[in-house]
Amino acid sequence: MMLGHSQLAGLGPRARVLDEAFVGAVLDGLSMAQKTLPCRYFYDARGSDLFEQITELEEYYPMRTEASILKAHAAALMGGATSDSVLVEFGSGSSRKTEFLLAELPPGAAYVPIDVSPDALAQARVRLARRYPALDIRPVVGDFSDAVRFPQGLRGRPRVGFFPGSTIGNLHRPDAAKLLSRFKTLLGGSGRLIIGVDLKKDKTILENAYNDRLGVTAEFNLNLLARINREIEPAFDLEAFTHTALYNDLEGRIEMHLVSQLDQAFEIRGRPFRMRAGESIHTENSYKYAASEFQALAERAGWSPASVRTDPRGLFSVHVLT
Repeated sequence: MMLGHSQLAGLGPRARVLDEAFVGAVLDGLSMAQKTLPCRYFYDARGSDLFEQITELEEYYPMRTEASILKAHAAALMGGATSDSVLVEFGSGSSRKTEFLLAELPPGAAYVPIDVSPDALAQARVRLARRYPALDIRPVVGDFSDAVRFPQGLRGRPRVGFFPGSTIGNLHRPDAAKLLSRFKTLLGGSGRLIIGVDLKKDKTILENAYNDRLGVTAEFNLNLLARINREIEPAFDLEAFTHTALYNDLEGRIEMHLVSQLDQAFEIRGRPFRMRAGESIHTENSYKYAASEFQALAERAGWSPASVRTDPRGLFSVHVLT
């Protein structure tokens, strides 16, 4: 989860670096033939609130389905964990689903949540310390896609990685393989990875999950333009765009777009842009995998598939890689 603008306010030079990275990503993405904006910028304070609402929607199955799998199979997923074990979570956020796994750790084990939000880490640490007083909690502020400094005193201990939420699906397949390789390096040769992966299924279920009847996902998508208006400069008329999410059969992914409803022109940091009616800004991909497809991807990244568990309807999967 990205730091929101309000969280950036007190970070001095680092805030300015992140702001300029945002500007650069916006200018570069809107200059492409197929205009695009990086989905990592969805999560300012407003975007994070909207995403929490999305997870509660009737149509949006991934969050609750993954939680049901973790709850049902936590003991097996954490099988072999010892008092020396370290559970490392990539992009931990609130660490809510992680509690199913933490409950299976023996006293003396450690938990290393990695997230870019210090506030999210601090809140989760307070809550988890109350619930698991024997757990050694070592939060790390950072972007898990970059090099992460592992806490001193925990190096050399066996590590189990946790990457829930099918976040891996937001990456193009070659980038997903690179990230899995990075995880392998951090977790070490004897490490394991528990990872949530959304499964391929009827496209109606998929498209309904990203086009909810209440319009929360549409508001979430449009908030990306609203964030540009707030943090860079007021460039977009939000009423001139509509949200759409379609399943791309060829690529095996849901694509989210913001579609221009008219011919329009706008300017950001002195650079002019034009859009035709019907032209879109591509804001997110969410790749879906058959279980065997994901296992093949993991093998290309140097992992060995150990097990996979799914829900009774076959909507979602949780893999263990070694």
